[in-house]
Order: sequence, then C-alpha cells, then structure tokens
Amino acid sequence: MSAPRRPLPALAMALLVHGAFAFAVGSMALALATGMQLGRGTLTGAAAVLANLLLIAQFPIVHSFLLSRRGGSVLHRLSPVGHGKTLAISTYVLSGSLQLLLTFWLWSPSGDVWHAPAGWTGAVQWTLFASAWLFLNKALWDAGLAVQSGAAGWWALLRGRKVDFGEMPERGLFATCRQPIYLGFALVLWTAPTWSFDWLMLASLWTVYCVLGPRLKEARWQRHYGERFLAYRARVPYMMPRFPR
Repeated sequence: MSAPRRPLPALAMALLVHGAFAFAVGSMALALATGMQLGRGTLTGAAAVLANLLLIAQFPIVHSFLLSRRGGSVLHRLSPVGHGKTLAISTYVLSGSLQLLLTFWLWSPSGDVWHAPAGWTGAVQWTLFASAWLFLNKALWDAGLAVQSGAAGWWALLRGRKVDFGEMPERGLFATCRQPIYLGFALVLWTAPTWSFDWLMLASLWTVYCVLGPRLKEARWQRHYGERFLAYRARVPYMMPRFPR
C-alpha cells in the first residue's frame, strides 16, 4: 500500500537538504582551494590542532554510525520535518552536509601556507582539481544521484510511495572499481592547489577513512545482495580502477 502524500514536509526537506548540500560542497571546494584557510575558528597553537582533529574525526565517526543498525534508528528520529523512516536518506545527507560545514567553517587556520598555485604549474593544478571534482560527480551519478543527494527520500514522501534505493551500482565508474566515490573524494583532497599544514592534516586523515570506511559499506552490500555482490567483488578491484581493454 502506498504511503499518504505529504507535500509540505517533502518540499521543506527538499529545500533543506539540497540547500545544505550545495553550501557544503561549495564550502569544501573553497576551503581546499585556499589550503584550509577559510575557517573562522580563532584557536591557535596546540588548541587549534586538537580542535581541528576533532572536526576531522567527527565526520567519519558520525557518518559511519548513522549507517549502522543502531544509527538507523537514531536517524529515523532526526528528521527535522517528521516522517523519519521515509526521509531517512534525506536526513542522512542533510546530516553529512552539516558535518562538512562544521569542519570547514569552524576550522582554526594555522596561516602556514607552503605553496600557492601560480603560472603554468598553477594552471595544471587547477585543472587537476577540477578534474577530480568531475570524477567525483560522475561517481555520484553512477551510484544513483537521487540517493546520493538525498532526493530519494523527500521525492518518495511527495509521491506517497516507498523510497527507491535503486539497484546495486555496477556500471560506469563502478565497472572499473568498487569504490569510485571514495576514490573521487580522496582525489579532490590531494589535488587541492594550495598546500598547507592544515590541508595535509585533513587530506591524510580523511584518506584513511576513504580507504577503510568502504569496508563497512561492502559488509552491508554483502548482507543485502549476497551472491550478486560476491560475484561483483571477485571481478572488480576495490579502489584502484581497472579499465577494460
């Protein structure tokens, strides 16, 4: 049986999740482009390093927890407009966007910039940075943009239907490696054109998450898809792409 339609909560969530998502992505791009000197944090010295480490840690910890079974029940209660079960995927994306905004705007910059792009080498760096973003966006598209952007939740509520999570992604970039989203995220971090102590700390620790975090995701896929995922895992590498001849 279809769920009743709830247009106002659905549209309210659409504005919240996509507004926060766009602001978070823009903030991330700008912060990385400036070598993590965008933040408005005012701490200095060891206190700044500790606070920044906490900001770095909160994203993977909370992001992963909300995908666990216990985290799922918490997620259902976090919807700012009710209808927690249907809007869980939208609430999850909203939560991740707010976490990114906390990271980049509460960051306390060290002011220690090692390198700023200039000349033809700078043009190469900007090109690589833009290419990494294009790769990440292609990976999100191949994974199912409605799910990755949180639209699947509010769209289901608006139509009075169950959330459509789509099939297990196996095409596009997912045919070359199993975790192109995490790979794209890491590429965005490491192609940042401005280098600094802040940037190196963030890129290094979040890259660890990009490598280890998908293990939990693949465990969920194995429980959900069974033999289909095992066959996919056997033929497609984990992180480093393998392109067909």
